[in-house]
Amino acid sequence: MDKSFFKQHISQQFNEELEDIIKRVMAMGGLVEQQLADAVNAMVEGDTEQAETVMTTDYRINAMEVEIDEQCTHILARRQPTASDLRLVIAVIKTITDLERMGDEAERIGRMGLHLLEADRQTAPMSDLAEMGEHVRHMTRGALDAFARMDTEQAVRVAQQDIQIDSLYESVTHKLMKQMTAAPDAVPRLMDIVWATRSLERIGDRARNICEYVVYFVKGKNVRHTSYEQMAAEATGDRR
Repeated sequence: MDKSFFKQHISQQFNEELEDIIKRVMAMGGLVEQQLADAVNAMVEGDTEQAETVMTTDYRINAMEVEIDEQCTHILARRQPTASDLRLVIAVIKTITDLERMGDEAERIGRMGLHLLEADRQTAPMSDLAEMGEHVRHMTRGALDAFARMDTEQAVRVAQQDIQIDSLYESVTHKLMKQMTAAPDAVPRLMDIVWATRSLERIGDRARNICEYVVYFVKGKNVRHTSYEQMAAEATGDRR
């Protein structure tokens, strides 16, 4: 974790509190990343034990969100942070919310993998789903790394990966629709793959959100609902 972006305070305890919440966010993010990898593998390989592990992990992620949120509330109440300190706490609160929802999506993927038949896996575009899952996991890792170092340039590069994920989502969905047209009896089960693919696309969206929070903290600019070009322009502006 890069500490250079931390504003140093007279209170060493305050410095330690801020560093601790970042460490906790990274630990939560690492758990979400592993949960995502396990969920995709459970879906693609039909590993029921791994799917169960994914669903159990979701409880741990939820608990971590609550703990970090309470810690942030404590800092807001006792320290009354301003300027960059306040932005940091807000960025953390938003980030853990997205991480928790990414965990929910991963749990959904694992659960849906339990419903598939082996015959469905042999005919469905599972290799494409696995590829998409790997891209989403790589994007998630990049977003967390950008957050750990508060690196706006990396945040912009990672956010742009969402374009490729959206393209993969459209491609996999199109293949599944063609398969359902050819085999109507398989529609209920293949829809589970459609929803799993949709969950991966949403995880990519939330990884982009985390990148946006990096720009918000470092530059004091809200880049939500802006183009990638606008986000890049704000990220390279003068720091406030």
